[in-house]
Amino acid sequence: MLVLTLVLGVAYTLLVTGIGQLLLPWQANGSPLPDDRGSSLIGQSFTDDDGEALPEYFQSRPSAAGDGYDGAGSSGSNLGPENTDLVAAIAERKAAIAEREGVDPSQVPADAVTASGSGLDPHISVAYALLQV
Repeated sequence: MLVLTLVLGVAYTLLVTGIGQLLLPWQANGSPLPDDRGSSLIGQSFTDDDGEALPEYFQSRPSAAGDGYDGAGSSGSNLGPENTDLVAAIAERKAAIAEREGVDPSQVPADAVTASGSGLDPHISVAYALLQV
């Protein structure tokens, strides 16, 4: 038992960590941005103190992870497609984005109003980016 613990628990872990650091150091360390702003894989809110969108930044997807983009609360909303809370939140987000961008609500892409599976994903579609230009 001790031998297996040392081989699988220690040696294997060190080997895999070492290979990751040698071959893919940027990814193995969590894809941090070079100027201490966070990770390229975790979104953040670009709003002023009143919660209004800052026009100089692209707006990310909505977050389902606690208050804003809280990495400790990473998860989806766990609401089904017919859940009244989800339907209401999507309608509210769609109306707000349509008003902010000056378009009809039918032109707002789905990724603009729905959170990712992790609730932290910052990536948006080309359609949502073009809507914000």
